Amino acid sequence: MTVEKIKELSRRLLEEDDSRLSPFATPNSKAIRRRELKDRDFRGEFARDRDRILYSGGFRRYVGKTQVVYFASQFDEHITNRAIHTIQVSQISRTVGRLLRLNIDLIEAVALGHDLGHPPFGHDGEAILDELCREHGIGHFQHNVHGLYYVDRIANGNRGLNLTFQVRDGLLFHDGESGRDILEPSRGRQERDIAEYLALCAAGERPDRAPATLESCVVRMCDRVAYVGQDIEDAVRMGILDQDSIPRELKETLGDSNSRIINTLVLDIAESSLDRDIIRLSPHLSEAFRMLCEFNYRKIYSHPGIRKERQRIKHAFRMLFEHFLGELEKKAGTSIIFKHFLNNRSEGYLETTSHPEKVRDYLATMTDRYFTRVFADLFIPRMPG
Repeated sequence: MTVEKIKELSRRLLEEDDSRLSPFATPNSKAIRRRELKDRDFRGEFARDRDRILYSGGFRRYVGKTQVVYFASQFDEHITNRAIHTIQVSQISRTVGRLLRLNIDLIEAVALGHDLGHPPFGHDGEAILDELCREHGIGHFQHNVHGLYYVDRIANGNRGLNLTFQVRDGLLFHDGESGRDILEPSRGRQERDIAEYLALCAAGERPDRAPATLESCVVRMCDRVAYVGQDIEDAVRMGILDQDSIPRELKETLGDSNSRIINTLVLDIAESSLDRDIIRLSPHLSEAFRMLCEFNYRKIYSHPGIRKERQRIKHAFRMLFEHFLGELEKKAGTSIIFKHFLNNRSEGYLETTSHPEKVRDYLATMTDRYFTRVFADLFIPRMPG
């Protein structure tokens, strides 16, 4: 079979896939890309986005970044890191999407890329970097905003990944910390609406807006589904939470293990959202889910054993930020910020990006282990011999 015949077969299969989708789904034919691709292969537009994310440097670094527990792989390899969380979000989202007859390729692309903007040390690292960025006059740091910035400007040697609008929108609006139990797609959103949202975020606002597609709404809802039960299992394994401390009524309603919680919520989301242009939980399970999330915040995320090194990490972030800022101002070409980051950047990036922004971008790419190694090499004296 010739290449042209394979491409024609692929085109027909994609058309058949679109014909089987729910009327509320996003067909492959509606994909919008800012720069048209020169070649067409056997994949659909969203499948190509998924693969571009999957093979990006940012995706590889997930494995070394905190989900909840600092240095999870060094503490216990069974404890969840950001790579495991991302794969679980993808799996759960695909299950829901298949039940609702949505576009699985779009779901998978958004799920795999939704946390690309996270710096080392999870939400603590995000808050610390945000504080430093504001001090240096370059606005706020929010991981969802930085994730879009990464795929548009940093990845692929500053050429960006040239993702579709639908995937980029899903990455930007995936952040579901507000805990909505009903997500209705913000259909009709355009590029100018994204620019307006980014301007609000730069000014310190954080508007809670739903994604533009039903597929991305699934990912946003399933992001919470993925972590709430898993975080409990991790906390029990670490010894900071007793399984019996979970309120009995929540265990009876949602389940007493991560797998049962996921199964309960997936079935409820599918049943409550089937043949509708919304993604939602039923009122009964929504209340139980909210209470379980609140339980996690009280008993796990606020536990001193989870983030006991936070002040040290904050101090290290500040020292590294100031150090590399000084190296840029001195044009110290032997500094590792040049060797490990800036020497691989395009002229356009180097000419238009301020020194604090370059330091921000470098720190945000780091894994927990790399961050610690760089800090130790720069600031901790070595014993002779």
